[in-house]
Amino acid sequence: MELILHEKPKRPIIVEGFPGIGYVGTITVEYMINHLDAKPIGLIFDEKIPPVAMLYKNQTRRLMEIYYAKKENIVFIHAITGIRGMEWDIADTILELAKTLNAKEIISLEGVVSPLDDQLSRVFIRSNDSSSEKEFLKMGVEKLENGAVTGVTGALMLKSEHVNSTFLFAETSAGMPDSRSSAELIKYLDAYLGLKIDPTPLIKQAEEFENKLKDLVKLSLNGSEEKNKDNLSYLG
Repeated sequence: MELILHEKPKRPIIVEGFPGIGYVGTITVEYMINHLDAKPIGLIFDEKIPPVAMLYKNQTRRLMEIYYAKKENIVFIHAITGIRGMEWDIADTILELAKTLNAKEIISLEGVVSPLDDQLSRVFIRSNDSSSEKEFLKMGVEKLENGAVTGVTGALMLKSEHVNSTFLFAETSAGMPDSRSSAELIKYLDAYLGLKIDPTPLIKQAEEFENKLKDLVKLSLNGSEEKNKDNLSYLG
C-alpha cells in the first residue's frame, strides 16, 4: 500500500471516514469536502482497490483520495470502497500520513447499529485525548463504554495510542447510506472545529450524495470480479 502526497500541510487535523454501517463516515467527509471546497492533494494506492474512476463534472476522482481544506487546515481521507482484508494496512497508512504531516489529531467517523427504531441518531465518542473528549461530552455526545469495534476503525484504535485520536460513532439502523446520521456527525464536528457550516442544506446535499453513492456501489459490484464483492460490501 502506497501513500502518495502532492502537498504536505503542516500540523493539520485529519478527518477520515470509510464505508461502514450506513456509510455515515463517507457521506460526512464528502459533505465537508464540498462545503469547504477542499482540494485533492494525494491518494492511497493499492492494487487490491477496485479500478473504478469516478467522473464528477470536470473531475476524475478515485476511490480512496486525500483532500485538503487550506483555510481550516484540515486533511480529509475520503474513501468510497470497501477494504476488507486491508484494514491493518489502511490503519498503518493513516498513521504514516499523521506522522508525515505532524498532525494535531485524527478524527475517525463511523456508524454503529442502533437498537432503536425512532429515527433519532445519538453520537458516541471514544478518545485517547481527554481534552477533545471533554469538549464533545459537553456538546451532548455520549461516551462509548462497551462494544466491539471492527474494520479500519478498530485497527486504528489498536494502533494509534501515540497519536491524539478521537473516534465518533453515529447510530444508524440503515444498511444503505444514512444521511440523517451523517447530519448529526457534521453538527458536532462543525461545533468542535469551528467551521460555521450552515445546517439548512446539509441533509438535502447528503441525500444527493446517497443516490450517487448507491449508483457507484452498484457500478463497482457489477464491474468487479466475484472475489471483490466482499470488499465492496464491507460494513464496520
